[in-house]
Amino acid sequence: MNKDVLLEHIQQQLELTLDIATEAAMRAYNTATDDENVAENKYDTFALEASYLAHGQAQRVVECKADISAYQQLLAKMPTQQHSVVVGHLVSLEDHQGAPKLVFLGPAAGGLKFIIDGEEVITVTPSSPFGEALLGREVDEEVDIHIGSNIVLFDVINIV
Repeated sequence: MNKDVLLEHIQQQLELTLDIATEAAMRAYNTATDDENVAENKYDTFALEASYLAHGQAQRVVECKADISAYQQLLAKMPTQQHSVVVGHLVSLEDHQGAPKLVFLGPAAGGLKFIIDGEEVITVTPSSPFGEALLGREVDEEVDIHIGSNIVLFDVINIV
């Protein structure tokens, strides 16, 4: 899999998420400040609730911009060493049944999934249990991921 194509997909998804969050924040703001939504009595809390929603949506916009910035910083200084897993690496794993798994260790926006060239790749962050377990691993090392009460074991096959 071409890591540059993956990074392009991630950037596009982050930009789309930002656009959606910005639009939602504007709608919530407009609802909160609309003259028709002024409280008619002390029990009419629609405008207040809309203002809380607008604040939450504005926070989401800030988070989206931070995710985009984190990836722009990553692109400016992609890791060149490939002997151990660090942020910016695409890691090929294999479970003990031989099933492959592609994981990109990104600086933000964990949980994004893409199908590229027929292969599924998921993004994880260093703060996630999966990302934390991958950090510092080398090819042919075993990674154990604790998911609830289960432990899933993977072998590191390749680091790009």
